[in-house]
Amino acid sequence: MVTDNWTGGWFSWTRQSDAMLRHVEKKILSCLKTAYKRFYVDIGSVVGQSDKIWTVSLNDESSRTPLVMLHGMGAGLALWCPNFDALAETRPVYAIDLLGFGRSSRPKFATEALKAEAQWVESVEEWRREVNLPQFILLGHSLGGYIATSYAMKYPERVRHLILADPWGFPERPAGAEKQQLPLWVRAIGTALQPLNPLWAVRAAGPAGRWLVSRTRPDISRKYNGYVNDADNVIPEYIYQCNSQTPSGESAFHSLMTGFGWAKNPMVKRIDKLSPALPITVLYGSRSWVDNSTGHVLSEHRPHSRTYVQVINGAGHHVYLDKPELFNKYVLEACSRADEYDPRTSTVVGGDTNKTEEHNS
Repeated sequence: MVTDNWTGGWFSWTRQSDAMLRHVEKKILSCLKTAYKRFYVDIGSVVGQSDKIWTVSLNDESSRTPLVMLHGMGAGLALWCPNFDALAETRPVYAIDLLGFGRSSRPKFATEALKAEAQWVESVEEWRREVNLPQFILLGHSLGGYIATSYAMKYPERVRHLILADPWGFPERPAGAEKQQLPLWVRAIGTALQPLNPLWAVRAAGPAGRWLVSRTRPDISRKYNGYVNDADNVIPEYIYQCNSQTPSGESAFHSLMTGFGWAKNPMVKRIDKLSPALPITVLYGSRSWVDNSTGHVLSEHRPHSRTYVQVINGAGHHVYLDKPELFNKYVLEACSRADEYDPRTSTVVGGDTNKTEEHNS
């Protein structure tokens, strides 16, 4: 479908197609060995009139504590394909397209940062109620880590263990730090393009959007070659289709950010709102552009709580993709800890109290 009209206040002449997105997502997930289900969950009027969350579930008949996965900015649930089989081997796994991204509804979020954040949190909670998960392990990557942390602050009784994969939005923005630490492509988005939504260029490129994605980040497509047939074409098409629609979640992220690498309301100022009984695992890549101080900050602010920090050498921001075997291993270890310890029933931690672990792998 080629459109040539004004939609939601921005000019659209893309080759975006809901059918194409559905097709390419299915093609990516065909690499899985584990049976899976795909379905919409109606969460009502959280932001829009009738919001729906696109969901995939694996091994949902298992009685073990479920794992719920939240992707990052501009991504979609299919990009977890290198992780699904390993993580679903022993427990239920649910992954969603965050509201405003992928195949989920694209309502108009609030423009005030804390309100947009709260809307995302409520969308996850309404999804949880509809799926009927009393408690779960919550994993978030990048923006998903920010939303997961905010969710755990408001609904601590629902989260058995919080796993943050290279989370965005934790530290305060130091003066001048953005120019010194962030790679060129991030600086370009965060400075020259700051008045616009971060992925505006994908839509502005129209039918050439897929080519733009493949040329800008060819490394991402290459890393899927061992999983997805024709990954060099399929992955850019998926990312393009996810981001060529109305920029709903993208606009909400724009409201949250200052620059691109920093949050207007960083989590470091709110760590005291996290339950001290909540175990947290932080995974980050040694080559990531995201500030990697999150684990240390959590340990310092929560000295009597369980905090586990895993540094994965050779991995960048997309730690789940750069080193999937190690990522899966550490997530499974966190899940095992969650099976052994329920923060709802005890604030007394076992033998590894006050212990932060760092592993260079």
